[in-house]
Amino acid sequence: MSFNSFGRAFRFSTWGESHGPAIGAVVDGCPPGLALSEAGIQPWLDRRRPGTSRFTTQRQEPDRVRILSGTFEGRTTGTPISLMIDNVDARSKDYSEVSKAYRPGHADFAYEAKYGLRDWRGGGRASARETAARVAAGAVARLVIPEVTIRAYVVEIGGDAINRPAFDEAEIDANPFFCPDRAAAARWEALLDGARKSGSSLGAVVECRAEGVPPGWGAPVYAKLDAELAAAAMSVNAVKGVEIGDGFAAARLRGEENADPMRPGDGGRPEFLSNHAGGIAGGISTGQPILLRVAFKPTSSILTPVETVTAGGEAAEIVTTGRHDPCVGIRGAPVVEAMMALVLADQKLLHRAQCG
Repeated sequence: MSFNSFGRAFRFSTWGESHGPAIGAVVDGCPPGLALSEAGIQPWLDRRRPGTSRFTTQRQEPDRVRILSGTFEGRTTGTPISLMIDNVDARSKDYSEVSKAYRPGHADFAYEAKYGLRDWRGGGRASARETAARVAAGAVARLVIPEVTIRAYVVEIGGDAINRPAFDEAEIDANPFFCPDRAAAARWEALLDGARKSGSSLGAVVECRAEGVPPGWGAPVYAKLDAELAAAAMSVNAVKGVEIGDGFAAARLRGEENADPMRPGDGGRPEFLSNHAGGIAGGISTGQPILLRVAFKPTSSILTPVETVTAGGEAAEIVTTGRHDPCVGIRGAPVVEAMMALVLADQKLLHRAQCG
């Protein structure tokens, strides 16, 4: 069975391959009457678009989205919304060696083991190109949750982390790394230039914060909000780890340190004195900011020779030419934002369906 859809009440499916004619998404379950236009989706795609700096792939894709269905006179109709993005700058010839041997760390072998064949042109369905469709779908999801503000930023590249006291939200859009620390962004320029020139790549950690989520979204046991967020984040290409709140650091705290103390607050709701839980308790939102961290591995397509085997089982070395991100986690920030929005939109509609 193939799984290309995510969500329950607010559900989206993506389609297309890296070097096919187009990619896209179908969003189903969106409430009617919401103002939706291509111009409203495009700014989110522009943030993820390739070729915007020397620190991302130089593939030149305008990523212009077209709405094919689901709207009338600029508003959603409640029917499936089909979104399409043309691929205009694919160079399949760059992947001639990939057609003969598997890239270690990539999905080449795994796809062939499952399906008996694989689309080697840019990785086919396993390419991060697919995430543009998620960002487009995420733009629709944001319309469902206008009360929520979502912001993702890169907090670590190649093991070099930001200085938390120097966190400045205004810096996030002022550099090509979505970095909230100006000094860290300057260091990362040198790090990535070095990795790119040596034919290698670096990993990254993206942090995402959602504010304005009311208490009560999510469900206990098998549809926990944090479980849904983890599944959404882990579905993104190159993601190998997810943390909610303090995450693994919580395992090194004592009970009284990890607890989020409460005092009486306004409107009969408690005021939390800390947020180690990342805004979720028992799988349900508490009203605090939701905090998600996502670890991206280094890009697998690199110019450094790596030992591998051919499709015929012979020992070989492979060098991946073409245009690739020296750090796929940079453009992962808008993707993580989109996945957060998609999960929260789904959870809002599920909560409304059960609790009114």
